[in-house]
Amino acid sequence: MVGVVLAALAGTAFLAWPRARIAATDDALARVVLPGFAGRVTTIDVRSQSGRRVPVRLSRGRLWPLRKLAVGERLTVLVTVRRPGWAAWLVGHSARRTFTIETPSARLLGSWMQVKPGAPVTARFDMPVTRVSLGGAPPRRLISPRAVVSLGRIARGSHSAGGMKVAAAARSWERLPAPVWVSWFPERPYLQLLAEPSPGTTLAPGGQLTLAFSSSIADVLGARRPRLSPAIAGHWRLLDAHTLAFRPSGLGFGLGAKVHIVLPRAAHLAGRAGARLTRAFDWQVANGSTLRLQQLLAQLGYLPLGWLPAAEVPASPQAQLAAALSPPRGQFAWRYDNTPAELRAIWRAGQPNEITRGAVMMFQDTHHLSVDALVGPRVWQALISDVIAHKVRTVGYSYVYVHRSVPQSLNLWHNGNVILRSPGNTGVPAAPTQLGTFPVFEHIPVGTMSGTNPNGSRYRDPGIRYISYFNHGEAIHAFNRTSFGTPQSLGCVELPLASAAKVWPYTPIGTLVTVED
Repeated sequence: MVGVVLAALAGTAFLAWPRARIAATDDALARVVLPGFAGRVTTIDVRSQSGRRVPVRLSRGRLWPLRKLAVGERLTVLVTVRRPGWAAWLVGHSARRTFTIETPSARLLGSWMQVKPGAPVTARFDMPVTRVSLGGAPPRRLISPRAVVSLGRIARGSHSAGGMKVAAAARSWERLPAPVWVSWFPERPYLQLLAEPSPGTTLAPGGQLTLAFSSSIADVLGARRPRLSPAIAGHWRLLDAHTLAFRPSGLGFGLGAKVHIVLPRAAHLAGRAGARLTRAFDWQVANGSTLRLQQLLAQLGYLPLGWLPAAEVPASPQAQLAAALSPPRGQFAWRYDNTPAELRAIWRAGQPNEITRGAVMMFQDTHHLSVDALVGPRVWQALISDVIAHKVRTVGYSYVYVHRSVPQSLNLWHNGNVILRSPGNTGVPAAPTQLGTFPVFEHIPVGTMSGTNPNGSRYRDPGIRYISYFNHGEAIHAFNRTSFGTPQSLGCVELPLASAAKVWPYTPIGTLVTVED
């Protein structure tokens, strides 16, 4: 009977014996509470949801993580307590308890606000925070935790609108979460718009366009969305009740493009003087660099030079867009050892030159684009698409140089060899063939050539064969003459029929023609 009573007492003591527990604290991960006679903590094991061990230390009853933790991270805490020796026979030598805790997550109470003139702009959180990052700056620790944080701005009349990225953590040992865009507007009776980047400024080709309104998106747009032109692949998404963002897909907004947005409802652009409301806004997309243009043209076989990058640019739209704005390092090299000196003298890496201009025109013609030597969104898109698809031009490189000194001649150079030397006629003294280097801009097998003679009369010659226009009305073409090698034309380079027939296939649009003495 006595044994039964003792057993019952022991069981009651085991169940009622003081046990360790976990409590919240203002600064540490948690506080370990040990009531009287509970014993002492021997080990604490903290694990993430994936089972990974989280290093911690226990100091004065407070549990501190030894590495940064994410906000809102769920953790499992296993506490082992060694009980007093005199009670071990009754309640056991040790006890283990398992707890689940979650790191605090400070939430912004509003990502937009209307501010009275002269008032400070602040961000409000649902709990005090200890670390903040404002506008993408490195995080800083506050002197004391606070739920209202100044953004360092004062509302000043109509120019008080603005926006800023804000990130905050409640504990010093937490990693900052992804920043939230906070917008503020002056108090006004009409709709206001805060756009990032600001209309009229440069827009990154693959960047995000953000529109924050002083009224909710539901009130301003309903189910509609702003109209973009030109039409751009991508999607609109709601960042919050007042903020809408557009992110382009593929090759972005288009290098060098002008982006135009029309809103369903007129708004005042925050920060702009006056109270004029408008529905239309414009941005200029950053253009690619001349150096990157040359790198791509060389890589695709449109230049007499090759391009060897120090490191390969990944074949993705995002990487190629970044390289267009910030070209990678590397080296150009002439593809042929005996490249004519006239051609070598023209080349300038990273600077506009006739070799680059001719290559652009050839690329435009090959891709059925307008041949104007202007590098805009469609040219960049085609260039980058060809690079990603490894679509390389393989027909080689041709170059024509003409000597005006008697005996006059034309020389056709292709892929490292002079494949034709022919006598030819250039312009008479009253209508000389202009010196310089020019790209072919029109290439027709047979046509009518017309113009004005030096005496003012008009001429019209139908049936001219193998015409390659390279400078205004000057062209390489076949012409029936009794002799060749002296000035006889009205500015053109005339060739015997057989020579013109051989030259013509090698002078597509973009081929360079140099005229020299």
